[in-house]
Amino acid sequence: MQNLLKLQRQPNLVTAEPGNAEGGGKAEGGGKAESGRNAELLSRPLFTRMLCMERMRAERSGRQLILMLLDAPHLLKGERRGRALAGIREALFQTTRETDIKGWYREGTSVGVIFTEIPLSETAVVRVLSEKVGERLRERLGEADARQIGISFYSFPENDSDGEIARSGMAAVSTMYPDLMLELKAKRFSLLLKRWLDVAGSLAAMVLLAPLFILVAAAVKLTSSGPVLFRQKRMGQYGKSFTFLKFRSMYAKTDHAIHEAYIKDFIKNKPDADVSGGAAPLYKLKADPRITPVGSFLRRTSLDELPQFFNVLAGQMSLVGPRPPVPYEFESYEAWHRRRLLAVKPGITGFWQVEGRSRVRFDEMVRMDLEYARNWSLWLDIKILLQTPRAVLGGAGAL
Repeated sequence: MQNLLKLQRQPNLVTAEPGNAEGGGKAEGGGKAESGRNAELLSRPLFTRMLCMERMRAERSGRQLILMLLDAPHLLKGERRGRALAGIREALFQTTRETDIKGWYREGTSVGVIFTEIPLSETAVVRVLSEKVGERLRERLGEADARQIGISFYSFPENDSDGEIARSGMAAVSTMYPDLMLELKAKRFSLLLKRWLDVAGSLAAMVLLAPLFILVAAAVKLTSSGPVLFRQKRMGQYGKSFTFLKFRSMYAKTDHAIHEAYIKDFIKNKPDADVSGGAAPLYKLKADPRITPVGSFLRRTSLDELPQFFNVLAGQMSLVGPRPPVPYEFESYEAWHRRRLLAVKPGITGFWQVEGRSRVRFDEMVRMDLEYARNWSLWLDIKILLQTPRAVLGGAGAL
């Protein structure tokens, strides 16, 4: 409640009085808008470009941006389009700051506003904005028409203790990353080929390696008590969780606090003094007490990863891609780290595994994953798959 009162008293955040309405910056034609009635909205391409620029700026600044969308397809495409658009435009320019960016998110159906430089602690801002914009829309358009306008909010980075902002997932990602959605659409056929390669490759591997599956399962079962398979919640593409499979290499019912502490230090790029060269091994602990003797061998040879071919068949993973993080790792990510889980599915092997493996610091690993996503092609996947056996046999640490 204190945050709400505080935000309501900030005239620079929300201008409540119609008489104090400021222009919304420069109109598309270049003239300055002097009032809500005369102000122009940015075109969709320009608004989308501004959204991408502000999202990247928020990654660097550590502050958040909030995207508000007013969705009114029936009003903006019907006979009352002119009146509805004028009312929406006037309501926005009277209740937002001059520096807030206003334009078409989807031409003819959705209008958006980008609120920038919002402190992460100000979670009540969404409630204030919703109330002010809703009030102006009812005054200008009437109760019936105002009810036909859907108002939704998205934050970047995601920060919403009150549950009023759309949560992560495909819908939220596609909204905040329109540039990524265009790239994926352009690569639609290539991504279909990648999926075919995943299915064919994982089926072939499971048939050819079936005797090895049986031997490893028997070794795990006979040398320590507990299930053969280790199941763990991991974060996949767009932050969607799935059950990650491995052959169990640890004692049953172990405490994962040691790994959680290590991962958080590793993400902060704290070096491991026990490793030559000063670079910490990725996801691996020296003399981890949780690992069984057989499990240590399975990890060194990456044989514990074999069940992930089932994850590939299920469409949760790919043969090639970034490694899927556990939830407590994902929660420790900075905003730019999370981009590694957007463009491509997580994979069994990947670019950093064959190039840097466990001698690469976390930030460098993320940069390599982002470079892979930017330069992805089917041929690049094939090259990485061909280099993986050499990396497993000659590298330090498991995939």
